[in-house]
Amino acid sequence: MSDTIEKIKCLIIGSGPAGYTAAIYAARANMNPVLYQGIQPGGQLTTTNEVENWPGNPEGITGPEMMVGLQAQAQRFGTDVRDGWATKVDFSGDIHKVWINGTKELHCETVIISTGASAKYLGIPSEQHYLKMGGGVSACAVCDGFFYRNQEVVIVGAGDSACEEAHYLSKLCKKVTMLVRSEKFRASKIMEERVRKTENITILMNHDTVEVLGDEQVVTGVKALNKTTGETFDIEATGFFVAIGHKPNTDIFNEFITLDETGYIVNTPGTSKTNVTGVFVAGDAADHVYRQAITAAGTGCMAALDAERYLASKE
Repeated sequence: MSDTIEKIKCLIIGSGPAGYTAAIYAARANMNPVLYQGIQPGGQLTTTNEVENWPGNPEGITGPEMMVGLQAQAQRFGTDVRDGWATKVDFSGDIHKVWINGTKELHCETVIISTGASAKYLGIPSEQHYLKMGGGVSACAVCDGFFYRNQEVVIVGAGDSACEEAHYLSKLCKKVTMLVRSEKFRASKIMEERVRKTENITILMNHDTVEVLGDEQVVTGVKALNKTTGETFDIEATGFFVAIGHKPNTDIFNEFITLDETGYIVNTPGTSKTNVTGVFVAGDAADHVYRQAITAAGTGCMAALDAERYLASKE
């Protein structure tokens, strides 16, 4: 462990819209925020080519460009943005202790957790290739469905979120093929009935994805496996959506912070407060419903304001 302990007024763990917005507000409130960017600086949006639903950018903006702008704005007001990620915390006492990269120890008056959540993917090579290329693989229909208007797409999943996203896509796309990997849905009956009653959604039960097909740049189809017959066949599609869930990046907090059954941080309704005084949460680490850049930014604002009020109450 490091011999030197750094004292910090406001520590922000994680970047992305939540972390950077919290930093902007905290810096403007003279809280001298220090922000560690985490393993994926900028968060999930750095893997998104086009963002068309961020207010104030009528022509759209790329995810990386958006994150560069948010970081610059946070730094303009004095945020200390650093490389590195939190590897351990101790929130058992009045001083909130956080270790960075396993070595550097920080003692913080307030902590804002904005570590986000990571989309789960199938992990097959072709899926990862087109995800990195930005050429047709997505884990967010609300974010990217607009780009597939009047086209044919495939979505993988069996839960409520998968059904919601399939139904959302059905309003934009010519045809939606839903691959359900087992013999039954995990979704609620009402959600299952909704997709079954939607004319342009084709549901293939007990089917696996073998490969995402394409021309090395963009997706052109999906090779599927009928697990009952063993037959493989190709489905024409320009988009491949994965809706098999998200994993919140909250493992290091579970000893001290109250999490729900799937690992999302439980906050006091209407606030960013956690069960630990002086520790706040923003963004997808606590949001399993909306998961949008704009909602993450909003909760980043809330977290900074809540932290500011907490510090004021101690004076």
